[in-house]
Amino acid sequence: MRRGRVLVLVAVAAGAMWFFSGWYGGGPLAKDTAFVVSGGASLGSVADKLVADGAISSASAFKLRARLLGGGGAIKAGEFLLPKGASPARILGILRGAEVIRRFVAVPEGMPSIMVYDRLMAQPLLSGTIAVPAEGSIQPDSYAFDRGDTRAAVLKRMQAAAARTLAALWAKRGADTVAKTPQEALVLASIVEKETGKSSERPMVAGLYSNRLRQGMMLQADPTIIYPITAGKPLGRRIKQSEIAAVNDYNTYAMVGLPKGPITNPGKKAIEAVLHPATTDALYMVADGTGGHQFAATLAEHNANVAKWFAIRRARGEL
Repeated sequence: MRRGRVLVLVAVAAGAMWFFSGWYGGGPLAKDTAFVVSGGASLGSVADKLVADGAISSASAFKLRARLLGGGGAIKAGEFLLPKGASPARILGILRGAEVIRRFVAVPEGMPSIMVYDRLMAQPLLSGTIAVPAEGSIQPDSYAFDRGDTRAAVLKRMQAAAARTLAALWAKRGADTVAKTPQEALVLASIVEKETGKSSERPMVAGLYSNRLRQGMMLQADPTIIYPITAGKPLGRRIKQSEIAAVNDYNTYAMVGLPKGPITNPGKKAIEAVLHPATTDALYMVADGTGGHQFAATLAEHNANVAKWFAIRRARGEL
């Protein structure tokens, strides 16, 4: 009799060990795998899909153990990364939202709309098509998305963010800005964005161009020559004399005032620089060889700075 009780206890212990090890022990998944849970999916349908994907061995065992050992909490919709050999307990924890895969599409400051379009269209996990968005309508930033989101929806969020940013910055504009409208601020900011890669220089560049606009001088910004040729993509060569002389709605070497529209998608800092430009008498600038610029108030001073720049380029073997 006593021996029978011992055997029963051993059997119960073995069964409990099997039950718990089947929940907390390693699973059959052979490699890290992305797993998608659609909205409204039930525990049963998720368990069936886990079996089909090789993440668990038994849907019924998973459901039973989940109800007895899994505690509370609903399975969430989304895309999750299931690690190789993950236990059923780990998998359930992941599917309850602990480790959602976050995917992002990044738009750096100064990326033109044609390149934003290319980036969105090249993202294989997005669906649908879009047209090339209006230049300047996108807020540079990183945008999260889920597998299967539409490109149109992601683009809409980019453009809504840009509209909010411009409105907020315009409301706090300084009295010294030359921009008469938010659109003018956006156009000038796009030029500032393309003219310097140094954040610290943006207010100074904005101040220089503001001075030129006030005095009725041509802006003579090289990026405005390139934009009608490439839609903002890199030119990949030196600008031709014929392109400098070209008359169009963008080339500020052949017109006074602002181009007809933005030449890229400027970031927040470039817009702020235009709305709060540096106080300066500068009218000219030229590269200084460090990624920044030398600024000058007179043509004579500017010509001296240009000579220094050419000397740097000759020393580098660029001339």
